Amino acid sequence: MEGFVALIMENPVIFWLIVAVASGVVEALTAGLVSIWFSAGALIAMLPAALGASFNFQIAVFIAASAAALFFTRPFLKRVLRVKKTPTNADQVIGMRGVVVSPVDNIRGGGRVLANGLEWEARTLSGTRLEEGEVVVVKELRGVTLFVEKI
Repeated sequence: MEGFVALIMENPVIFWLIVAVASGVVEALTAGLVSIWFSAGALIAMLPAALGASFNFQIAVFIAASAAALFFTRPFLKRVLRVKKTPTNADQVIGMRGVVVSPVDNIRGGGRVLANGLEWEARTLSGTRLEEGEVVVVKELRGVTLFVEKI
């Protein structure tokens, strides 16, 4: 640990490079825009480090540059990189009629409905129990569970 601290004190540009790379790795491991701003801030803080500025000044530049990158680029990137929900074939079951093949009981957690030629786990939105053979309409799909309502 002492060797690392000595390296940073002797050459703070290396420190900012490590911060930039680490922030980039964290960004690559996450699903959203989380730490890319710190990578930009660290890269910009390398300039005063290379010019021999105090470490406090470097930290101030890092914070200001990171905040500026976040403030000015995040709205643009969120708009450009907007993740759209891609409908699947399973979504087509919403609005279809089905038949209860196993009693649907939200409290006990059981229940199956045959809809669109497939058997699905089912629950009711209202919490009412449905018996085998009852006709239902599919109102929602959450994961692989249909939320149905008696017709």
